[in-house]
Amino acid sequence: MFNAEKVKNDCVQWIRDFFEENGKGCNAVVGISGGKDSSIVAALCVEALGKDRVIGVLMPNGEQADIDMAKLLVGHLGIKHYIINIKDAVDGLKKNIPFELSEQSVVNLPPRIRMSTLYAVSQSHNGRVANTCNLSEDWVGYSTRYGDSVGDFSPCSHLTVQEMKQIGRLLGLPDVLVDKVPIDGLSGKTDEDNLGFTYAELDRYIREGVITDMEKKARIDYLHRINQFKLKLMPSFKPKEI
Repeated sequence: MFNAEKVKNDCVQWIRDFFEENGKGCNAVVGISGGKDSSIVAALCVEALGKDRVIGVLMPNGEQADIDMAKLLVGHLGIKHYIINIKDAVDGLKKNIPFELSEQSVVNLPPRIRMSTLYAVSQSHNGRVANTCNLSEDWVGYSTRYGDSVGDFSPCSHLTVQEMKQIGRLLGLPDVLVDKVPIDGLSGKTDEDNLGFTYAELDRYIREGVITDMEKKARIDYLHRINQFKLKLMPSFKPKEI
């Protein structure tokens, strides 16, 4: 049985301990997308550090259809926030690359520019950047390497989507944020449409090893296998003798 209250309290203490050891008095800097993960991570940081030490960064790429959800979150938590539109940076870089980018490069460019933006804010505000990934996404590689997959501390990377939702409710977040269907922001499709299975199916497979659809099992196993390199430290060569 998942004890959401205990896990939430332990996570809050873990955040406090991290900042005590790795940045006493520093601020938590959180990229706010308007989805449940960034909302929950921001709320955990507020409970751990107080709202005066949490900075939200909203980073639309031109127009963002659901930016009102991100504004709802920072208003609900009462945290300082910045809105930084990354469209000029994305378009400027694409314009100056002397060849046609692959489709996947185009998809991954905005998340990587967002992470650069977060670190610019963080270094200017005595901050530490929060990673907002969850276990379900990490399991199948649904993140951008050196984009939303990185950060200085990661409160929720060992929690599934279903577990995150329970913690979000304990934190008193509005239901519209906790239950918001994640959309990739590019094709208009949901994450689950793109993945080919639901997070509920994935989470049960992760925690219980149970899945009835063998095609979905094969796809999850494949995505998990090819994603392993994202979850490890960068390999480095170590000479035997110097």
